[in-house]
Amino acid sequence: MSFKIAIYIHHHGLGHLMRAMEIIKRFPDHELILMGSNLHFQNALPANVRVVHLPLDVANATDIHYHEGPAPDAFHYAPLNVSGIRNRSSIMTDLFRSEFPMILIVDVSVEVALMARLCGIPTIIMRQHGNREDLPHRLAYQSAELLIAPYHKSMYCGKADGALAKTVFTGGFSKFTATENPAKEISNHIAIMLGSGGSSLNSRVITEIINTCPDHFFHILGKTDGDAPDLVNATWHGHLELPQSIIEGCRIVIGNTGHNTVMEVASLKKRFIGIPEHRPFGEQLDKAEAIRSRQGIHILLPEQLAETNWKHLFTTLQEQQADWTDVIDPNALVVLRDAILETANRLFNIKP
Repeated sequence: MSFKIAIYIHHHGLGHLMRAMEIIKRFPDHELILMGSNLHFQNALPANVRVVHLPLDVANATDIHYHEGPAPDAFHYAPLNVSGIRNRSSIMTDLFRSEFPMILIVDVSVEVALMARLCGIPTIIMRQHGNREDLPHRLAYQSAELLIAPYHKSMYCGKADGALAKTVFTGGFSKFTATENPAKEISNHIAIMLGSGGSSLNSRVITEIINTCPDHFFHILGKTDGDAPDLVNATWHGHLELPQSIIEGCRIVIGNTGHNTVMEVASLKKRFIGIPEHRPFGEQLDKAEAIRSRQGIHILLPEQLAETNWKHLFTTLQEQQADWTDVIDPNALVVLRDAILETANRLFNIKP
């Protein structure tokens, strides 16, 4: 019996989609289904991968009877009378029926995980940092066959509970790959990485940092919230599909402590100034705490940006070596693939 692998991709930010892009590379011989809202792909997908586009789960102008109200204790988000939720649920449940046997990787949504379980579809949930001890997370984790944490166990900050017992820690991985001839690092070059999930590193703050450090050159990667001023010691690159060589050439990286940013910086072994943004369940704060004590890493809260002596901070970090020991594992995606296959083979009684 063959089975399909479906991946639900949450639409907030790019991290979930980027992780899915790395995962599908490890399953060239399986039929894969990617599903989510606002999915955009820079390159053509492999022939064994197809996409199911889901409507957003937020109310629109036609939802005249929309009513949010408090969510039931078992869910994080469950408003009433939203056509997008009805339609996306219908698409997914029809997929569960028509494409069985399948296993669903959920990255991430408590509601999707629980709905799949109610439809009799086995789930694997990607774990994130943050306080996930609330009832919806506990129910989703309990309903899953396996939990995958895409980081090393030394970075885990939670409790030793039933969810931990069914968690596989793969070690970290990123979209960056080691090259034989990386770009030469320039001591006074600094990269500022901007994610798409919202950041306190707005154009005003970035401009202030650049202006107070005329002896440094800055590479701003990602979309800003406003116009990019023309400054002699900065290049505003915008969104780049392949920024690795630019980051390799920088001594220090400034960015938020979202999962993908941390793993990308770790994979290039860069000194890091991490700024944890306010996210649900304190995800970025939790990850910042997991790396705070390491040499060559400095954590700043958003409210500390205005009072930071950037010249002094850069000088201090430049004299340190970045300690990313055990964060990145070159075999992480192999561990992840094997855990998924072992779970599916067991559930569908397939002998490898």
